[in-house]
Amino acid sequence: MESSIESVDILDEFLVTRSPDLREKLVLRSVPLVHYLLGRMGISQESGNDYEDMAHQGLLGLIEAVDHFDPKFGTRFSTYASLRIRGKVLDYLRTVDWMPRAARKRTRVIQKTVSTLWSENMREPTESEIAERMGTGIEDVQEGLADSNRIIVSLDVMMDADQDGERTMHEYLRDDTQVNPSDAMEETSMISEMSRAIQGLSEREQLILSLYYNEQLTFKEIGKVLEITESRVCQLHARAILNLKANIKNE
Repeated sequence: MESSIESVDILDEFLVTRSPDLREKLVLRSVPLVHYLLGRMGISQESGNDYEDMAHQGLLGLIEAVDHFDPKFGTRFSTYASLRIRGKVLDYLRTVDWMPRAARKRTRVIQKTVSTLWSENMREPTESEIAERMGTGIEDVQEGLADSNRIIVSLDVMMDADQDGERTMHEYLRDDTQVNPSDAMEETSMISEMSRAIQGLSEREQLILSLYYNEQLTFKEIGKVLEITESRVCQLHARAILNLKANIKNE
């Protein structure tokens, strides 16, 4: 993926000439990155027209990356383009508010239930325990977990259960001017807390997080490794993130 995008021939020549033909070639060569990132975000082609809409937004982000990339800042083009593509898709999802209100409410109830059960039992709750506390069935919980994943519940997007907005890890950790000892200590502490919390997850959830965040596999690829469906990986990823957040909160 990155090797083809990062090859210097077209990119370097385009940065010098700004040729429209080279611009088009660079965009077309980088289109697979859009589909790869959508897969990483749990957005599959099974979504039909919704997928096409988000792929279009990702393509717009890619074009912006090509037009604004500046190698003087020391950033790889693939890294810069990935941020632009992901940001464009997330902005689109926030704008259209595409998730039904009932589904959004269910995801918040699941998140609160997971947090409550962690507080009471100091361990990861099972899906049946979540369903029993909510007074619903396991299938309903699994559908809610899939919905949670679709609103990008991830390690770098932390959803507040009591608000409609989303806050990224960067908003907790960033320093727009310079790094100072207080910020460095806070970041080190958070990393340490997260490491301890991850150890409290089941081996399967730890494996899924490792394959997704360390190995950079898509949900579909993880499903092939674990011999389960892509939708089940989506549910387990969401459950892992909710458990991780609840574990950190109760430490």
